[in-house]
Amino acid sequence: MNLEIFPHSHFMQRAFQQAQLAAQIDEVPVGAVVVHDQQIVGAAHNLSRQLRDPTAHAEMIAITQAAESLGDWRLEGCTIYVTLEPCIMCSGAILQGRIPQVVYAASEPKGGGVASMYQLLNDQRLNHQCEIIGGVLDVQCGQLLTDFFNRKRAMGKK
Repeated sequence: MNLEIFPHSHFMQRAFQQAQLAAQIDEVPVGAVVVHDQQIVGAAHNLSRQLRDPTAHAEMIAITQAAESLGDWRLEGCTIYVTLEPCIMCSGAILQGRIPQVVYAASEPKGGGVASMYQLLNDQRLNHQCEIIGGVLDVQCGQLLTDFFNRKRAMGKK
């Protein structure tokens, strides 16, 4: 067992629960939680389809909740847990919020803004960088996404 990943599995499981809620309402099953002092201060899942809002990603909503909960746009001392590698939009919001640590599960080879396509969170040209931990519960979170899109494709063939 990777000792670096083990302490993060509890909060990733909470993000996974959010992703499951998204799947239940036919949203892309991505969940996120923001943690400060071992307490969840923001928790959300994708709502882009339901809200007809391309910015309603789990990370964006959880970050907004965390800022409101903490009473500050600077989310220093927080960790964000996401079931899928954040896109470039969400990576930008993470940087703007000064979130120092990002933990994600499954990689996103088609649009990842953390490691797969772009490496925004550790770009030395920017005024803020993040500690990044990937692969926490990646199989479980990735399977939820795979199953969701397989169902979508199967429904489209009928």
